[in-house]
Amino acid sequence: MPPTTPTSTVTDSHQTKTDDQANGLLQAVFKRSDQPQNQNLKRGLNWPRVFSRADVHPFEEVAWEKRTAAITDANGKVVYEQRDVEVPIGWSQNATNIIASKYFYGDKEKGQREQSVRELIDRVTQTITDWGKADGYFASAEAAKVFYDELTWLILRQYLTFNSPVWFNCGVHRYDRGSGVGRWYWNKSAAQAVLAEDDYTHPQCSACFILSVRDTMDSILTLAKTEGMIFKFGSGAGSNLSPLRSSRERLSGGGFASGPVSFMRGFDSFAGVIKSGGKTRRAAKMTILNIDHPDVVEFIWCKAREETKAWALIDAGYDGAIDGEAYTSIFFQNANHSVRVTDEFMRAVETDQHWQTRGVKNGDVIGTFKARDLLRQIAEATHRCGDPGLQYDTTINRWHTCANTDRIHASNPCSEYMFLDDTACNLASINLMKFRQPDGAFDHERFQNAVRVLITAMEIIVDNSSYPTQEISQRSHLFRTLGIGYANLGALLMSLGLPYDSDGGRAYAGAITALLTGRAYAQSAVMAKQLGPFYRFEENREPTLRVMRQHRAAIDTINQSVIPKSLWAAARDVWDEVVDQTGQHGLRNAQVSVLAPTGTIAFMMDCDTTGIEPDIALVKYKKLVGGGYMKMVNGTVSLALKMLGYDASQVEAIKEYIDQNDTIENASDLKDTDLAVFDCAFKPANGTRSIHHLGHLKMMGAVQPFLSGAISKTVNMPEDSTVEDILDAYIQGWKLGLKALAIYRDGSKRTQPLNTSLTEDGKKRAAPVVEPKPYRRKLPDERQAITHKFEVAGHEGYLTVGMYPEGQPGEIFITMNKEGSTLSGIMDAFATSISLNLQYGVPLKVLVNKFTHLRFDPSGFTKNPQIPIVKSIMDYLFRWMALKFLSAEDAALVHNKEIVDQAKGLSVDLTKQPASNSGVSGMAPTAPLPANDPRLENNSGLPRDQRAVQLELATIQNQSDAPPCDFCGAIMVRNGSCYKCYECGQTSGCS
Repeated sequence: MPPTTPTSTVTDSHQTKTDDQANGLLQAVFKRSDQPQNQNLKRGLNWPRVFSRADVHPFEEVAWEKRTAAITDANGKVVYEQRDVEVPIGWSQNATNIIASKYFYGDKEKGQREQSVRELIDRVTQTITDWGKADGYFASAEAAKVFYDELTWLILRQYLTFNSPVWFNCGVHRYDRGSGVGRWYWNKSAAQAVLAEDDYTHPQCSACFILSVRDTMDSILTLAKTEGMIFKFGSGAGSNLSPLRSSRERLSGGGFASGPVSFMRGFDSFAGVIKSGGKTRRAAKMTILNIDHPDVVEFIWCKAREETKAWALIDAGYDGAIDGEAYTSIFFQNANHSVRVTDEFMRAVETDQHWQTRGVKNGDVIGTFKARDLLRQIAEATHRCGDPGLQYDTTINRWHTCANTDRIHASNPCSEYMFLDDTACNLASINLMKFRQPDGAFDHERFQNAVRVLITAMEIIVDNSSYPTQEISQRSHLFRTLGIGYANLGALLMSLGLPYDSDGGRAYAGAITALLTGRAYAQSAVMAKQLGPFYRFEENREPTLRVMRQHRAAIDTINQSVIPKSLWAAARDVWDEVVDQTGQHGLRNAQVSVLAPTGTIAFMMDCDTTGIEPDIALVKYKKLVGGGYMKMVNGTVSLALKMLGYDASQVEAIKEYIDQNDTIENASDLKDTDLAVFDCAFKPANGTRSIHHLGHLKMMGAVQPFLSGAISKTVNMPEDSTVEDILDAYIQGWKLGLKALAIYRDGSKRTQPLNTSLTEDGKKRAAPVVEPKPYRRKLPDERQAITHKFEVAGHEGYLTVGMYPEGQPGEIFITMNKEGSTLSGIMDAFATSISLNLQYGVPLKVLVNKFTHLRFDPSGFTKNPQIPIVKSIMDYLFRWMALKFLSAEDAALVHNKEIVDQAKGLSVDLTKQPASNSGVSGMAPTAPLPANDPRLENNSGLPRDQRAVQLELATIQNQSDAPPCDFCGAIMVRNGSCYKCYECGQTSGCS
């Protein structure tokens, strides 16, 4: 184990080099290393044809159709629409919407936008193949053709995909060269990084960047500029600010330094106004400080204190939405924060020892704390606002392949890419469910072939991409780090009948992750044999081989007794190959794998789950393009039940129970011992079970030894979790060998107005009592309305309901056909009275309870199958309004069981559903819900527009404070250290 040198001292020795010195060192490396280490290299790779056919183009193997891609916001307004989009028939409408809105290139208004998935995929795969041919990756033209066919086939069939910047930028030079001079790329002829002639001939394809900063004003301002350019082209960046002098250290000219937290305010503001990819994604940013930095306490609390300010603003009446006035008025909302801790510090926590912070410049002791008190403060701040997280510095550097060059100081925004400063990583992920065979076996041979294709494509991208600085371009060429990963692990485990939180689930995940990274490194060794290893390999031969042996040794820790022997043996064999081949030929890439959030790209592959995550819930609601909602039950439930031995009739009965109750708990045909298989990240609204946070931690611990980088995952904890629970989780994460851990306690964000406010000591006090006064809320001059035609015992009429912007009724008009002026006048007066009641705040539920079941003529049969018989016109009108505007539970007070079931959408024959509603992300649909379906109501007291965007998460009990999507308005969920939107595929910067 390497010594645990205090991190600030290490950082200082590294960062005090001047820019000129750093560039000089890099140029010296090129002079030494540009000659191949092996003079007998066999240039070029041959490719076996595993997936595609030689006699037909991959595009011709699938059936295509044209659809309208559309995304609407919470109020039904179309925020994106493109007609006649050509997609494979097997792709869901959700994937269609996301691909067209996010990845198609060109101006739609000018008719210049891409129109087909063929164009999109070919733009990327042909460009990468052309680059590979030019750079000598293929032994022949035929090998290049096979590679193109294989890569195209795999993407088209949703087996794998690249990170978002590749889809944003790669191959765009076919249509557009951009504006002005581009960024830095590696020029082979000049043997150095040079500025590109335009934006897209050498596109930015990396999602993850780690940036250095030195303790000079020039470096600090340069960091802001570099981050801005990274955000602009759809990527994210992280930095460790520990090289900056603390606010407790003096400047050479007198006075004290500003300290890193002061500069963080500027970085945060700048990030907040830049949208990634030139589109709608907010900037993704990570800020890190070492545990021995003198300003670490200020860093720990800076975000939590700003959160308290937001609470005060919300209590004062300011908008509490994430993008509302309260949160946009405070600092540090555009970055994730992490504290770097060493083993030395964590052992001091365990033994309750003291910990010292030291000056950046001279290493003098500036502060002394109890180590446990510092970690407790981190836990308290996390409990309040979700930040900071932890990064386990010693563990990170213990698995560092290039330790002889420098230590790892920082990570990308989501903490999965960890490597040297001023480096970048392009990401890609594989859809694990595509390799599940009908009998449940995992096709590890085809899986490894997919890894070979993908990791080679990612390697080709390295020198053909551009980067925001010369240093990053040079270091990308020197080290060639990659980030292959996967999605749909949660769905795969459930489909196999394995609980996520189980020994079998963890062993299976560990074996697959070992196979992924092992085959990627084995292919990297093949490329090193043909093309030469990464340039700094010889300098780092010993640490690289040590890390490969560590990975191989970890194979023996996998519990072989609970997974197929063939899967474990395949993982063992590939790591034997890696250790042997790395010793002989080296590696082409210093790192190969991470587990990223796979936000938008998981939707592109129609995955049920993202990254390493389990499913969030068995039941979800999907908004339909034409209005209304569709209820979807996780498609892996059927596969899981069959694997567990249930027969067809039992499977159907359990699925129907889930559909009716939004939970599998208490299903009569399900054994209690099988319940854990169906546990999800969040509790169902009608249930009590979910995966415990330790289950998430243990899963991370099971796969971490088989990754080059780390895991992007936020461990969600319930609102009643204590500071002690979070403190223990941070300690357990260290003991499990994780490299990083982020924790989020539900309810940390006060995104809705509260009935209490905070005193200065942080304790709650009652809100001041305000004498109630009558208040009439008038409708706007222009308002939406619904007109409903009805008939009671042969008497026809029309009910018109005028609505507030959030969709609640605010007035009614009643017109009776062919009736006398007396009745018409009475109905007008009655409607006016009800309208005034609604505008003065009388709950509709009260009016419904008062006026239903009134008995007088006309009464009898209607033509409405949902309300077949009524006792009077008033009875009909208010029972209809109950169905339209009240919850199903409240509707139960005025309707019989049959009608309530209809309101809930339970009595639906799935065999009669239109084909267009089937096959969405592998989930089984039920009846579409109208936009004003009673399930939109809940007991939260929220306005209707906010309830509407929460419908998708209406079946779960967690994440009460999740933010709305800034593109479509739907409620997002946490994804890694970021957020994702299930409605439009938007992410908060994760690719």
